[in-house]
Amino acid sequence: MSTAAAPSADPLALLAVKDLSLRAKVVMEGVHSGLHRSPFSGFSSEFTEYRQYSPGDDLRYLDWRAYARSDRYYIKKYEDETNLRAIILLDVSRSMRFGSGPYPKIEYARTLAATLARFLHEQRDVVGTALFDEKVQDVVPPRWRPGHLNHIYATLSREPAGRETAIGSALSEVARLCRKRTLVLIVSDFLAPVDTWSTALGELTAARHDVRALQVLDPVELNLEFGRAAMWEDLESGEARYVDPTQARADYTTQINAHLAEVNGAFDNYGVLHHLTTTAQPLTDALVTFLQTRRSAARGTRPARKDSAA
Repeated sequence: MSTAAAPSADPLALLAVKDLSLRAKVVMEGVHSGLHRSPFSGFSSEFTEYRQYSPGDDLRYLDWRAYARSDRYYIKKYEDETNLRAIILLDVSRSMRFGSGPYPKIEYARTLAATLARFLHEQRDVVGTALFDEKVQDVVPPRWRPGHLNHIYATLSREPAGRETAIGSALSEVARLCRKRTLVLIVSDFLAPVDTWSTALGELTAARHDVRALQVLDPVELNLEFGRAAMWEDLESGEARYVDPTQARADYTTQINAHLAEVNGAFDNYGVLHHLTTTAQPLTDALVTFLQTRRSAARGTRPARKDSAA
């Protein structure tokens, strides 16, 4: 077995590839080898009635108990028999341009987003994307058709305008855009104050959208291990400040840990699956962990349905 690291195992080697579609293909190969089945299957898992079997129906959904009672084959009819609808939201605000190494967070994040789009497209699910900073922009509506994935790649590859983050307003706008039940995948650093976006997150989940979050941070943002003292510029406000990491590390670590705990609390409060990764982690590992966490969570008890009054 070769000891050379595959591109998917090394973010620096992979992010050096300019073609986003090629990056997604390489990561996707690693994801396929790490997963045994789709973690997104069974999204519409609440069936409401039965219908008789027709040739070509998926035999996994045959109800054998109904067959035993009636000697006829019946299929569980699901609430939404169309393929899963998904939209991937990519944070392109100023803070995503930070990177302590050769590549900023946005390159890592857009590669994750592109790979998720490819993953869903390969399953023949309808998938779209949108970029956001202060507002949602460059929306690609969820579709499945030839050429659609290339449209998504082109959109994700656009250079960010460099505005501030307004996650809350972006999530509220997505709630208005998504009229049907949708899988909403958010790729962001989630460094904005939690109280500015948690209410909008709750609105999305209250509308029965399936919301998942991939949080992307630079390793330095977790530990402030960047070496010597230097002038740092706030990418959101433009304010410059002299920072000595040795002196600032203790207070910074306390603050970032408190923020991350608040982020986790907001996601837990609304039942949103959340995974934190850093740009130092292999992209394949980040996605496989995220998808396997979903599969594990799916084994839990589903929320009770709120049926409308008769």
